[in-house]
Amino acid sequence: MSGTDHTASDLDETDLAILEQVEDDFDVSLETLADKLDLSKSAIHYRLNKLKDSGVIQGITADIDPLAFGLEMVSITDVSVTHERGYSEDIGEALADLEGVEQVYYTMGDVDFVVISRVQTRTQLNDLIDRIIAIDGVNETSSRFVMREFENKGTVSSNLTEAAREAILDPSTD
Repeated sequence: MSGTDHTASDLDETDLAILEQVEDDFDVSLETLADKLDLSKSAIHYRLNKLKDSGVIQGITADIDPLAFGLEMVSITDVSVTHERGYSEDIGEALADLEGVEQVYYTMGDVDFVVISRVQTRTQLNDLIDRIIAIDGVNETSSRFVMREFENKGTVSSNLTEAAREAILDPSTD
């Protein structure tokens, strides 16, 4: 995720319904969407292209099971850094570029970044922590190791509260 702010202006109930369907099953056909939403295939196609062009749909991907690659070790690492001009961008990008890192979050509070990583072995994890510490400006790390992962639907549309949904559909209610 970049540092740019995206707005959901110009979305309507139909757009949200399309997004919910596509997010649930990216391989859903235009015909199935048209039937479910009582629209023509060309209307669905037009709306999907509009959502892609506006950046609401950022790509189409397949969910690959990391365990199929032996990537069973997940760690959550808090990273504290020296605060200098531009540090959040520079260090954040350096962290995100490391092999084994899945996600990087710039945070406010006791730590500056939270890094989620996934590797196969303890040796790989130790090497990754060494590479994190070697980044200029990184002062300290503290890692926790995930013992069990729970299934999370993790879709944007399923996490929308009713208030968020209303704000998208009627931005003047903010």
